[in-house]
Amino acid sequence: MNHFVSDAVVLTGRTLRHVTRSVDTIITTAITPIAMMLMFVYVFGGAIRTGAASYVDYMLPGILLVTIASGIAYTALRLFTDLQSGIFERFHAMPIARSSVLWAHVLTSLAANLISLVVVVGVALAIGFRSGAGVLGWLAVVGILLLFTLALTWIAVIAGLSAKTAEGGGAFSYPLIFLPFLSSAFVPTRTMPGPVRWFADHQPVTSIVNAIRDLLAQAPVGTGIWTALAWCVGILVVAFGFAMVVYRGKVS
Repeated sequence: MNHFVSDAVVLTGRTLRHVTRSVDTIITTAITPIAMMLMFVYVFGGAIRTGAASYVDYMLPGILLVTIASGIAYTALRLFTDLQSGIFERFHAMPIARSSVLWAHVLTSLAANLISLVVVVGVALAIGFRSGAGVLGWLAVVGILLLFTLALTWIAVIAGLSAKTAEGGGAFSYPLIFLPFLSSAFVPTRTMPGPVRWFADHQPVTSIVNAIRDLLAQAPVGTGIWTALAWCVGILVVAFGFAMVVYRGKVS
């Protein structure tokens, strides 16, 4: 275990240096959600009724999930690039834990997405977002976001290992970015037509968005938070299992 941890730390440092040398990836990851947030707040926000809460407070949880979905595309791209360059084979020829090469990309994804999330929240605060949540509430929000990031990152790992082209490696993220628009992220689901509302009410993003929104608003979360956590853990377990199968097939 010590061998694995030390190898993973060193290799994570390598991939993090790649991110810091290409700051445009973090900027690009944050710019799209920020542009969406500004558009929804200042263009559509006045026409959308969300109750007593301001619209920026209402829609921020959805924007945070869009930020994560945008960021993991770069995880798949970095993984694909390493795979195609032959660096995986070079690392596997060294006396290091094989899985540490993969975990380095996963940990880098968590760090890079966390930076992007902080930037987006900072902009939200500048345009009027406010939350009365205490330390425990914010810790719960951060925990859900990191768990969601980890779940989507393992999906990105599958895409990065399976893709035939760099474009294909990142294209998988488009449906994930679009999914919040078919949820309660930007409008209440009660305003949607029947079949669309049924899908929105029963897909994972709605429960995750609602849990984060309630935590930030200090509203009772009830059993909704357990539904959100169940979705995150379920996606994580399934994606991790498939990713490891694909990874073993690549390195065997």
